[in-house]
Amino acid sequence: MKVVHRQYKNKITLGQDNNSLVWLVAINGVMFVMVMIIKVIYQLSIDSNITAEETFHREFLQWLSLSSVPMNAITRPWTIFSYMFVHEGFWDLLTTLLWLWGFGFILQSLSGNNKMIPLYLYGGFIAAIIFVAGNSIFPALQHAGVFMGGSAAVLCIAIAATTLAPNYRIFPMISGGIPLWLLTAVFCIIDLMNISSGGPVLLVAHAIAGLAGFIFITELNKGRDWGAWMNRFAWWFDNLFKPEKKPMSQKLFYKANRQPYVKINTSPQQNLDEILDKINQKGLDSLTEAERDFLNKASQQDL
Repeated sequence: MKVVHRQYKNKITLGQDNNSLVWLVAINGVMFVMVMIIKVIYQLSIDSNITAEETFHREFLQWLSLSSVPMNAITRPWTIFSYMFVHEGFWDLLTTLLWLWGFGFILQSLSGNNKMIPLYLYGGFIAAIIFVAGNSIFPALQHAGVFMGGSAAVLCIAIAATTLAPNYRIFPMISGGIPLWLLTAVFCIIDLMNISSGGPVLLVAHAIAGLAGFIFITELNKGRDWGAWMNRFAWWFDNLFKPEKKPMSQKLFYKANRQPYVKINTSPQQNLDEILDKINQKGLDSLTEAERDFLNKASQQDL
């Protein structure tokens, strides 16, 4: 079996370790369920549906969504991050997660698991800053409403995936496949139509979020990973609550006239599996020179 065939067998599943894509989908889904439960509670506790809706937005939802009023956003700084995980409508959530899964699957397959969350956060954060700053600088363009949803973050991921592999093709059974850049263009048009009523500031915020995805991958190709500090922080925070494991001392018992037994991995297939797992987790750039040589030799023969 050729190496190139084996690479496409690495599927993104719920059971895969460090699956950033599944984590993002899960967080958005849990947030939506929480918002809907609280909304139902408001509707059951208040007789009038109109009053219940207004009260729900005023007393709860505005504390999670990003306000177009700069002072409100400044006094609630957490909304710069929380808004990108909040969806009030089921259709809005569904379409966002479908696009996220489509582009995220491609990006994670090509670059590993540690680029997804940094890109999502960068896109959402930059869009939020532009949205708040734009409404502050140009109050005449201020849109009476709030900013919520992960569309700007998904746009960042979409542009990043397209920058990384513009000629990547999906649905190969259709005339050789649909190029990724075409799918991204369709997504950008749909996104533009969905946010057009939000005013020019929101349009610019989304555009710059997409630009952030392009710059992220451009810098990554130059060897500068803008998401490395986030991954290091996440690793540090995760290990903060885990007890430090003391290394176990290993003792070798052997006869005086013999050398100790050392297990040596001599299976080419096992070496190949380990290298492919490393590519899936950290990307192709993480391979050593020896691993690259082994992979090139393995691609020329059946293992």
